[in-house]
Amino acid sequence: MAMTNANSDALMPDTISKERHRFKIILAGLFHETHTFLDGLTEWKAFEVREGDAIFQAKGDASPLGGVLEFADQHDWAVIPAIVATAVPSATVNDDVLEKFWKYWMKFASEPIAAGVDAIFLVLHGAFVSESFQDVEGELLRRIRMLPGAEALPVFGVYDLHANFSQAMAMFSDCLIAYRENPHWDARNSAIRAASLLQRSLVECVRPRQFFAQAPIIWPPTGTASAVDPMHVLLQLARQLELAHPEFWAVNVNAGFAFSDSPDTGVSFSIVTVGDESTARSALSILVAMAVTHAEEGNVLESPIDEVLSELRDLAERGELLGLAVLAEPSDNVGAGAPGDGTGLLRGLLKYAIGNAAVCLWDPTNIQLLSSLSIGDVITLNLGGRGSRLTDGPLELECELLRLCNGSFELEDKQSHLASLCGDRFDMGDCAVVRHSGVTILLTSRRTPPMDLGQWRHVGIDPENLSVIGVKAAVAHRKAYDPIATRHAWIETLGPCSSYLQSLNYQHVRSPIYPLDPIVLADQ
Repeated sequence: MAMTNANSDALMPDTISKERHRFKIILAGLFHETHTFLDGLTEWKAFEVREGDAIFQAKGDASPLGGVLEFADQHDWAVIPAIVATAVPSATVNDDVLEKFWKYWMKFASEPIAAGVDAIFLVLHGAFVSESFQDVEGELLRRIRMLPGAEALPVFGVYDLHANFSQAMAMFSDCLIAYRENPHWDARNSAIRAASLLQRSLVECVRPRQFFAQAPIIWPPTGTASAVDPMHVLLQLARQLELAHPEFWAVNVNAGFAFSDSPDTGVSFSIVTVGDESTARSALSILVAMAVTHAEEGNVLESPIDEVLSELRDLAERGELLGLAVLAEPSDNVGAGAPGDGTGLLRGLLKYAIGNAAVCLWDPTNIQLLSSLSIGDVITLNLGGRGSRLTDGPLELECELLRLCNGSFELEDKQSHLASLCGDRFDMGDCAVVRHSGVTILLTSRRTPPMDLGQWRHVGIDPENLSVIGVKAAVAHRKAYDPIATRHAWIETLGPCSSYLQSLNYQHVRSPIYPLDPIVLADQ
């Protein structure tokens, strides 16, 4: 059960005076999607950190933080910037990260809270796991709520659709709003929606409450696209419930993040309401029942690589491989924390002699080696395969160096999944482009989620002129690639983000839960 705010029914000063008041809002963010099955730890140095006034640098960009700052300007909020720390998905986070974040939070927020502010706004992910805390967002919210002066403050925020939403997240905040789209083209708009609800709360002098429920389901990322069922039907139902219940400020559908092993991992729903608990609970039960009905549709698995590539080879031999075929490799999904250096797809393209193709690998080791060469030089490289023991390992190839360049590029789509992570620009680090046989290989020194075509065009490769392109992703790439693709397939390769969830050594998920426990569906 969500905690009832102590003053949720108390009257504030009249609405007119509140409208004239310049609201003081503390703004902060902590954003990481944690893949707990990866080796190693994610350290503080992996986070991009903005503290104090540096937060205002995001004003006007395409990120959720940029959206909140835009809303704040439009409504004359007096923003008190604390700290925002973000990192791309990766392994379990070192405990020191949360403690350093908390130290900065106290530096910038403790005195304003003691002096008196109107609210707190947070940009979160919802699937953050550290060594000691399986629910970092819940722990952060608990700490904030326990601060003197913060126990009665409205705490609002925005979070990722792939959150593993928790009891603590519901208890220690007033209103958290999820993205509604996957790919996350609406992340910035969702932050603005959350900010508008905070404005409504302050102006109307009313505090909502949150209730949540978990379904007995875990879906791999491949099954969580918002444009198709089961997510599509669940999101439609959420909108219908909002229309039927004006007291519901928001109905959130949380797809969950399958690779973050915790008691909260999986599909869940939350309702932000100013109405009674029983109505909210009834609506949550409807959502859970609908999820169970569609559970099997969300367990989307990849096709065998030999099956897909042999078909493409046959099409090419008949001259029928027209347009661009996009081959997604979910097992090495950078957006879910994988290294992005698996060689499974590259090996397959070479095995089946698929020409006019391109792939991208994270490979800082070889970029350093190539940096001393001249364009046109030919060298034998051991490509990729170092980031995870679950992949095929490095692949030795003789390669021609085509290009060396800096990897900082401007996003072509400012409403993309990648924009929700980084704003307007992404830096791939130093890059190299090499070629072996008919395959062009982009090497990056930073792991790069393949969510924007600017990644390719920046290094002189036009994806629309290719026959085949490999992307290390599950769903997030589709907003960029679907408009230019004539074919799309998920292919099965070795890697840490396999959609076959039974292959993962879960230790902490609730039980029974589908697809780990088939009995769940039979009992519903």
